[in-house]
Amino acid sequence: MTPSQYKNLISVIVLTYNEENTITRTLDSILCQKCHIPFEIVLGDDCSTDNTRKICEEYAKRFPNIIRLMEKAPNKGVIDNYFDCLLACQGKYIADCAGDDFWVDPLKLEKEVTILENNPDVTLVHTDWMYYDEETKATTHQKIKTFKNKITDGKCMIESIVTQTNGYVIHLCSALYRTEIMRKAYMENTYLFRNKDFGCEDLQICFIMAYMGKIAYIPDITLYYSYGRTSASNLNNDKKQFFFTRKVTNLSYYLCKKYDINSKITYKYFQNRLFGLTMHAFRCKDKHLHRMVQDCSNDWQVQIPTKAKIANVIMSNMFTWNLFLYIRKIFVGIKHILSCLLYTSDAADDLIGV
Repeated sequence: MTPSQYKNLISVIVLTYNEENTITRTLDSILCQKCHIPFEIVLGDDCSTDNTRKICEEYAKRFPNIIRLMEKAPNKGVIDNYFDCLLACQGKYIADCAGDDFWVDPLKLEKEVTILENNPDVTLVHTDWMYYDEETKATTHQKIKTFKNKITDGKCMIESIVTQTNGYVIHLCSALYRTEIMRKAYMENTYLFRNKDFGCEDLQICFIMAYMGKIAYIPDITLYYSYGRTSASNLNNDKKQFFFTRKVTNLSYYLCKKYDINSKITYKYFQNRLFGLTMHAFRCKDKHLHRMVQDCSNDWQVQIPTKAKIANVIMSNMFTWNLFLYIRKIFVGIKHILSCLLYTSDAADDLIGV
């Protein structure tokens, strides 16, 4: 689709996989949007094995002029699923909302598209957001907020986006960006977006949007980001988390090399990732993963940090490895008991009105 063929429309990408308990909430939060520009929902179910597909089909039948459900296909994984949906988008602007997250401001799209319409040099606009605990239903603020300006030169943000070291981190599910710029970048470097060894789809989009123009920020909370269940970035398994972290860091390294981003901050970032991988290997008690950390050190051209070297000494002998795993287990148990006591104390205070 050429730029002239884009419709005056907002395309909302919704990816879902085995989310029968949350996909209805996600779709309803989008359908209640009030915007002077019409929107479509491009719905990509990635061969769910529960009732998610059935729910998606029901919504597509109820809202045939809004929801386009992608054809059923074998499981693709999040990267191919996302970019297949992106290429199917007909609108001049693209938003997305994961199948377990949801929007909480019915004017989200209206606020964002107004900024894009009035500021042609802005490539992406995003908002504040909150964590949402699926078990307790509690919400908590994200800790880092350093977006002091409504509009920022994107090139000032690219190092922070790559390293995720301060508040210049964009949650793509809170964002709206220009289709034309994204499609052009995709066609020029499809490898950046489709490479499975990069592990995610959002970081490179945020990076390219920042590199190509200005980024606008709205301090309003429009998104609840769900946690408390397993997802692509929240894996309840150290081995899976090891490989996910390695893939995303490979992406960061690729971007740093391609766009000549090299500083003490980036070097420290890669060292911290090496330490994180080391600790995943430690908790897994996996010698193969432990050896792979050295491979990552070589690939990223970064020395293993001192704290990781200390862990390496512990893991050099199976006796000390088992001993420290046992010690860690005790500390984790104590921490859990203390947190339960604190929670009980807070609940008691609430009951007696303290």
